[in-house]
Amino acid sequence: MNKDFDILILGGTVFDGSGNPGVRADVAVIGDKIALVEASLEGRSAEKVIDARNLAVAPGFIDPHSHTDVELLVNPRAESKVRQGVTTEVAGNCGFTTFPLNPLNFEKTSVYLKEKYNLDLNWSDVETFFLRLRERGMAVNYATLVGHGNVRGVVLGMDDRCATGDEIERMRVIVRKHMEAGVFGLSSGLIYTPGCYADREEIVALCGEVAQFNGIYATHMRNESDSLIEAVEESIHVAEESKVSLQISHIKLAYPRNWPKVHQVLSRVSQVAQGGVKIMADRYPYIATSTFLSVLMPPWLRKGSTEEYLCRLKDPQYEAMIQEHVRDQEVRIGSWDTIRISSVVTEENRRFIGKTIEEAAKALGKAPYEFIRDLLVSEKDQVEMINFSLNEDNFRQIIVHPLVVIGSDGWALAPYGPLGRSKPHPRSYGTFPRILGRYVREENILTLGEAIRKMTSQTASKFGIPLRGWLRAGFFADLVVFDPGTVSDQATWDDPHRYPAGIPHVIVNGKAVIEDGNHTGQLPGRILLKEKPIRLVY
Repeated sequence: MNKDFDILILGGTVFDGSGNPGVRADVAVIGDKIALVEASLEGRSAEKVIDARNLAVAPGFIDPHSHTDVELLVNPRAESKVRQGVTTEVAGNCGFTTFPLNPLNFEKTSVYLKEKYNLDLNWSDVETFFLRLRERGMAVNYATLVGHGNVRGVVLGMDDRCATGDEIERMRVIVRKHMEAGVFGLSSGLIYTPGCYADREEIVALCGEVAQFNGIYATHMRNESDSLIEAVEESIHVAEESKVSLQISHIKLAYPRNWPKVHQVLSRVSQVAQGGVKIMADRYPYIATSTFLSVLMPPWLRKGSTEEYLCRLKDPQYEAMIQEHVRDQEVRIGSWDTIRISSVVTEENRRFIGKTIEEAAKALGKAPYEFIRDLLVSEKDQVEMINFSLNEDNFRQIIVHPLVVIGSDGWALAPYGPLGRSKPHPRSYGTFPRILGRYVREENILTLGEAIRKMTSQTASKFGIPLRGWLRAGFFADLVVFDPGTVSDQATWDDPHRYPAGIPHVIVNGKAVIEDGNHTGQLPGRILLKEKPIRLVY
């Protein structure tokens, strides 16, 4: 006997993504689309029926700030993300992508992927990377930006200098080709090499190309602490000059002396938006950042190849200058006890994972500077850290701002296999349920409808992701069913590989990926491409 639908979700409180309160309704799915959303579909039949009484039904969450890429090749189940209700990842943030790769970056990336994940690097461009993802399959949808660091690396390598006019034109061509291939825009990481060597004019020129395709410029700004205001102004200038749609990545204020700047920053975002600048920001709900340990080193030291950088780091002639820079970092940070080592590559140094710099240095009888230097050399610069430098009250003010959406700044990880070896920031497992549990249910600083809007339609609209982010007939059936009374994050700083609670069902493109809290093994995710570019004339 034929069934009316493939999936029926009955009796739930449906939140459509608009920000409005939920309404009692039933949801029907046929194939990969939502077929009906009606007050009652009782009596209709389906291959799968989900009892959603006392549960919320929402569009699948869209993470606008993800670093997931090769992780989907290592483990396509996307465990830590899909179990949060994330159905779409927007990757390629902070200036980093796995494409395009010049010969130097190809070799460096190849060694890193082999050592860390036993993964062969068999692509160098975006089209081939997309092909690898499609061949492997994945549990979530994947959209991506292209990293400015990679684009610059192809043309200038790791040179610490401004680009010439010819080099900027070559970079524009690369950006244009990636936009034509379907990426959603350009990202920058202006504290990382080689992005930090770029001047404002270079960024404006490349963003001008992105704007011609109605794309996004997502920026990890040049500074998020003492020079934050100047960095915000630089980002706004880029948007004003290039007409690009600006996304300020993980908007935050590091270290106590900068926390009072929150009002100035948020007011400025509101002001320029009212003036016509297309601007938004994203943020994760934690008081610590996470990045590479190497950012503690001076930018001039990090130019060139990894081998050249590490040679300078070991060279006695530079030691006094490096130590002075690191001492300045210590003053800025306040204490080495606020920074934890979260990831290394070698087995020998795994003993330091989860320890603070102060603890690890003391255990070895070394000064903190010596420990940092020796660890970077030993690990060939592949060390990640967690830095407790943010403020909870600041976060509350940031997240209620109408132009700030929810983004994890994390990866699709798993508690088992190669992706479970480090002690990552818990945001990779807990970002979205933490918002729903702590800040909606417990603190009531956001309504449930508004929080869901910040996780769905607002992000889809900003990035131009069609037919997703809303729970409406005709839209793709990316859906999450959760318990508003119990949904919560379980990942902690000491035990970050823990799945959240209260999210029993997640559907991606009409297929149940999470069913009764268990992963089904289905891999229905798709590569999302920017719609056929419309060249705009200003």
